[in-house]
Amino acid sequence: MTTYFAGEKDTLHAGLDRHRDAVLRKLQGLDDEQLRRPMTPTGTNLLGLVKHLAAVEYGWFVEAFGGTAEPLWFDPYDDMRVAADETTQRIVAFYGRARAAADRTIAALPLDTAGRPSWRDGKVSLRWTLVHMVEETARHAGHMDILRELIDGTTGDGPPAGEGDGDPRAREGG
Repeated sequence: MTTYFAGEKDTLHAGLDRHRDAVLRKLQGLDDEQLRRPMTPTGTNLLGLVKHLAAVEYGWFVEAFGGTAEPLWFDPYDDMRVAADETTQRIVAFYGRARAAADRTIAALPLDTAGRPSWRDGKVSLRWTLVHMVEETARHAGHMDILRELIDGTTGDGPPAGEGDGDPRAREGG
């Protein structure tokens, strides 16, 4: 049985990780065409959402708190588009590096640490940033759930039936 009694920072980080992992599970078992397939009139696709989430992890957690993110090879204001020369492996690895860089910031700083995003006025706390990124990641994981259902009928944010910690809510999105 799982218990949930961590402190505030660990609780927020665990919530973020849960949604990050759901994002990656949405990619499993699909081929490159399916991952890139535009599923909305604006072109939203699974791989583009992962690319966007990687860029915003670097921005909010790394750049806003004085770190240096890896150089982007794309326009950050057009980060949901996937060019023909951008491989699935490159984008998933980019997301992994962004998560790791964000995790280093989260581990190193107290929740009340102030950051300053270059793209907006004012300061933000690490606490606010964690909450914001839980919301952002959960929102896009939900988009990915809908896209994945449209592609092959797979739903839910947890591992497939028979995997995971035995909590049926993990398979039912609860």
